[in-house]
Amino acid sequence: MDTLERAVDEYGPGQLWVGSFVAVLLVAVGAVTAAPQAVWDRFLWQYFWGPVYADAKSASCAEMTASGPQPLYDGCTAAIQEGRLIAEPGYTIVSEIGYMLILVYMLVGVYFLLERLDIAEDPKLYFAFVPFMLLGGALRTVEDATDRAVDAGVSPIVEYPLSSLIISPVIYGTVFLLTLLVLVVCVDLEQRGVVDSYYRTTGAIGGAFVAVTLLYLTFVALTREYATLYPSVLITTVALASALAYGLYRLFESYRPVLNDGTGYIGLLVIWGHAIDGVANVLLADWLDALNVPLTYYPKHPANEFIITATEALQPAGLSAAIGTSWPFLVVKLAVASLVVSLFNQEFIDDSPRYALLLLIAVTAVGLGPGSRDMLRATFGI
Repeated sequence: MDTLERAVDEYGPGQLWVGSFVAVLLVAVGAVTAAPQAVWDRFLWQYFWGPVYADAKSASCAEMTASGPQPLYDGCTAAIQEGRLIAEPGYTIVSEIGYMLILVYMLVGVYFLLERLDIAEDPKLYFAFVPFMLLGGALRTVEDATDRAVDAGVSPIVEYPLSSLIISPVIYGTVFLLTLLVLVVCVDLEQRGVVDSYYRTTGAIGGAFVAVTLLYLTFVALTREYATLYPSVLITTVALASALAYGLYRLFESYRPVLNDGTGYIGLLVIWGHAIDGVANVLLADWLDALNVPLTYYPKHPANEFIITATEALQPAGLSAAIGTSWPFLVVKLAVASLVVSLFNQEFIDDSPRYALLLLIAVTAVGLGPGSRDMLRATFGI
């Protein structure tokens, strides 16, 4: 412990984090070099890069062969039964745990960066990051559009390997780096007197990125046969999520105002972001027919799939036919988001404003990012 404290005093926590990051990369490269089949083929590729590769190739799955990865467009079930090394698009328990650990580790690094820049103690910065959370979902929908373009025999706007940058979960890293770049540039512009507020400028740039992306998706939906505009999905998702989030916010304000004291409208947006995710999942799973949307979507997250499977087993068949089986996911989303918001009391925020702000941004992003992607994908019929 004394050695660690001396190292922190001598080098600073930020430099130690950079050193640990380099060390992790070196260890990973060394492990892959020493045992490529065990470390790369059966772990990193199968659980992390393989699903991205299969998704980028619009394949049902991908197989690691002696000559390298190969996309498979059918026969995945048989390949798995034969014991071949297969990766399927989407997430697994292993990958979700891995991504969670990476998220926590990177948040620590971002905290040290913000500390070095001496920013992010003002809650207003939170609102500047909201457009970038929406941008992640919008860019992910652009990649979905490229898949449809390939299936239709049309050259997409983004092709592999560049398209892998906007596939989940790589898209989180892409938007993360883009957001950091914009933030650092805007801080520099403010310090040189070019702009009045770095967080307003950051938010404006993020909003412009979102607008351009949505205009492109609208153009695709209106001019391409493989996409169709269904505004009812967007309107219904935003309306229901907003009503639920605001209803919970007002409920807390009336009966437990202490739950809102620390976060205020930021807490409302946290719940809203997860409400978007929950409502979009329920609509896509069970209610698209009611919205006259002739599309079918399947859950890619193990948690969502587990909830649907459990509801199918426990809920009476007649009730499932009437209200669907995905609604508990929305309940869980709202409950967890409300619980998280309640943990950010005024004392915690006053003691660690930068740390609290960073956590609130991360919590919102993991709901609003995938939720906006699901919502936009169905809205543009992709």
